[in-house]
Amino acid sequence: MSYPCRHVINNGSRTMRNAKGQSKVGVFIDGENIRRNGGYRMQYDVLRDFACRDGALPQRLNTYLAYDQRRAENDVQYMRRELNFQMSVRDNGYKVTQKIVRWYQDEAGEWRSKANADLDLAVDMLLQSENLDRVLLATGDGDFVRVISALQSRGIRVEVVACENVSRDLRREADLFLSGYLIPGLVPFSDASASTDTVWGEVGSRVRGICHFHKSGYGFMRYLSTVSDNLWQTDSRDPESPYETVFFNDSDLPSEVEAQALPSREHVFEFTIAEPRSEGEAHQATDISLIHRL
Repeated sequence: MSYPCRHVINNGSRTMRNAKGQSKVGVFIDGENIRRNGGYRMQYDVLRDFACRDGALPQRLNTYLAYDQRRAENDVQYMRRELNFQMSVRDNGYKVTQKIVRWYQDEAGEWRSKANADLDLAVDMLLQSENLDRVLLATGDGDFVRVISALQSRGIRVEVVACENVSRDLRREADLFLSGYLIPGLVPFSDASASTDTVWGEVGSRVRGICHFHKSGYGFMRYLSTVSDNLWQTDSRDPESPYETVFFNDSDLPSEVEAQALPSREHVFEFTIAEPRSEGEAHQATDISLIHRL
């Protein structure tokens, strides 16, 4: 899989390139952490394309998934569902590392399970990074902070994508952190009414974003309208910016959100894009709901 490279980003990272001038990216997914924390339906192909958004070559694609062998022996539906899921992930170009769930009894005699892939993932990242320019890590686990720091010391850019229960230390250490909810198409909408033919970002479509500006009575939501390599250009007035903004009234906010807490990067909203109320005004955010508070 390859893409034409439009230009090279140089932010202090290594500038290894293959013969076609493409940078090389590695994707490492802590599958169980993502599945337990909002990303159960995450689209692996969308994450791959996001990682390669600037024309990079996906050199390594890895995901680490738990598999309960004991349950599979007694639950055919579970076995088929999990094995089919693993095959679908492989179809998208990923290597699947299967971690067998281990069962043990604690001091109280309660049976508990464990299938931790952190060590495997960390070792693979460190070893495979020798041939990478950039790494995308999908996890919210703060145990990876030191690994990220080690990769950065080699000149490798590290980006983190996660949805819920994300370590603040992890977010601070990453060169880029982006909530998986904000990447178009990465985590499908749970509301069946959002499953329409309307394209993300068009009038009538359902999108997710954050409140980046607020004054008494009103504010503006910002959402990623298209995936590009200009993610740092957050001012939607810039023609190169991949972001758009929409207007909202405080009366449109869900009841559990206090307007005094806005603007905030911690609140992830879902809303429908509506036409402006008057000519020359901004599009509106309607049917606003709070998806998650980081």
